Amino acid sequence: MTHGPSREAAALLPILERFGVPRNGTLVVHSAIATLSRQGYRAEAIIEALLDYLAAGNLFMPTMTWRTVTPDNPHWDEMATPSHTGVLTEVFRTRYAVARSIHPTHSVAGWGPAAPLLLSRHHVDSTPVSGNSPYGLMRDYDAYVLMIGVGLECCTAIHLPEEVINVDLYVRPPEQAELYHCRDRSGVVHPVRIRRHPRLDRDFPQFAPALAERGLLQTSTVEGCPYTVVALRDLLRHVFAALIGNPRATLRQPQPAVA
Repeated sequence: MTHGPSREAAALLPILERFGVPRNGTLVVHSAIATLSRQGYRAEAIIEALLDYLAAGNLFMPTMTWRTVTPDNPHWDEMATPSHTGVLTEVFRTRYAVARSIHPTHSVAGWGPAAPLLLSRHHVDSTPVSGNSPYGLMRDYDAYVLMIGVGLECCTAIHLPEEVINVDLYVRPPEQAELYHCRDRSGVVHPVRIRRHPRLDRDFPQFAPALAERGLLQTSTVEGCPYTVVALRDLLRHVFAALIGNPRATLRQPQPAVA
């Protein structure tokens, strides 16, 4: 008997097809799947549908740990330290990913032929989303971002132009760098010194309407769960331009007083 696509594949893969995400492309997925889980969607089936689609490509998910790896707990382990960016990322990290970038706060897990390369240099620089981060290295790839259950407010890649254009605003000063001990899957411990992002009132969703108006970003819902899909190059080009025009452009702008 021939079985059709899974429910998860039938719901999610048309989003990628309609947007033109190539099957040999690179996809970054940010997620909060509680809405889908309550309707019976399984994390494993979602991941396997994405992997089937990207059989000749690459899949990445953030596996961030900035809440749990702190100066009071300065040890990070590639295999053992759990992600706090949603159940989908933790299932992906532990069961499917072939590598995880070495970083105490903003690590990324990946699958596919480009994963070892794109995840190899995250610990080199002292800022969380530098040119050596997976997001920085992806700029040379045909890369896309899919947000499931979340919007651009969770899009880590937007920190890249922030750090390039106005690092002194968006990253804590060098004298506040923190030292972490990061153990990779081979058992090697890397000393990694990082400057964290300060708490700022950011407004990443502000960039969606202009991109959507030009057909460069699509957003809708699947089973009541919102999604957004955008090409990484288009998103970064737009944010870089905004920050060049106004180095504080990713921050929430003060509203004019009402007379």
